[in-house]
Amino acid sequence: MDPTTDNAPRVADPGDARGSLEALRTEIAKAVVGQDPAVTGLVVALLCRGHVLLEGVPGVAKTLLVRTLAAALAVDTKRVQFTPDLMPSDVTGSLVYDARTAEFSFQPGPVFTNLLLADEINRTPPKTQSALLEAMEERQVTVDGTPRRLPDPFLVAATQNPVEYEGTYPLPEAQLDRFLLKLHVPLPSREDEVDVLKRHAEGFNPHDLRAAGVRPVATPAHLEAARAAVGRTSVSADITGYVVDICRATRDSPSLALGVSPRGATALLSTARAWAWLTGRDYVIPDDVKALALPTLRHRVQLRPEAEMEGITADSVINAVLAHVPVPR
Repeated sequence: MDPTTDNAPRVADPGDARGSLEALRTEIAKAVVGQDPAVTGLVVALLCRGHVLLEGVPGVAKTLLVRTLAAALAVDTKRVQFTPDLMPSDVTGSLVYDARTAEFSFQPGPVFTNLLLADEINRTPPKTQSALLEAMEERQVTVDGTPRRLPDPFLVAATQNPVEYEGTYPLPEAQLDRFLLKLHVPLPSREDEVDVLKRHAEGFNPHDLRAAGVRPVATPAHLEAARAAVGRTSVSADITGYVVDICRATRDSPSLALGVSPRGATALLSTARAWAWLTGRDYVIPDDVKALALPTLRHRVQLRPEAEMEGITADSVINAVLAHVPVPR
């Protein structure tokens, strides 16, 4: 069944929706070991109608994580392997001539899905990377002057290898800013890696999630109810001021050539509200802002070359800002 046309009844109880989304963590853990922060980030992005950039070295289960999320959420998913020769039409779709009717018809590309896995997005040139810009921002694709709406929910989960790896292209600033969160997917701990190998020794097949016991535990209806509840989460004037002060402080940092824009401040407020609701509150506190500051802001700042040479990172600058900006009481 196509979840975009599912006529399932709407979920009215926000508590039911919260419980279903929390169950995603347990379900995803059946296939992915030790990546709970990344799972939480993906759920936050879904609640905020945002997109996620997953960064990590090859082989840390970035692709498996996204595939398992789609299976547990009962949504349609497609995957695009980004390569140097990938064309924009390979992502968005194109007009195809039908000799039988002597007319052109639109053939949708893989972007027409609920959860698009853009694998190794920084291995393709900027022209093709930019093909996703309209889809991510406007949630539509325009081909031959005709806009075509994308389904809802729609989330781009893009994986990328660290830019120092050979054969990668840095993402343009305009595209980076379209991602709500940038999540680091680290190498597993020794204990988690032993668990991974044990599962494989027992017959785990990452290409057969159903055999691994992964089942749908939430639906787009749960997500719709959750989004409505997040929208009712209250934010005090002190909290909005705190978010603004954090973002303005990055613009004054001597280590940064580019600080967080007002769009970034809006994104931080949005993710903090989603996190507050997930943790069981209908109001935002400063700790919610702190919890989401790094994944929401780390890709929205640009280090000065001399700061990079000194080993300073975006995360260290943001942590320093959080330590110095006064916290409202």
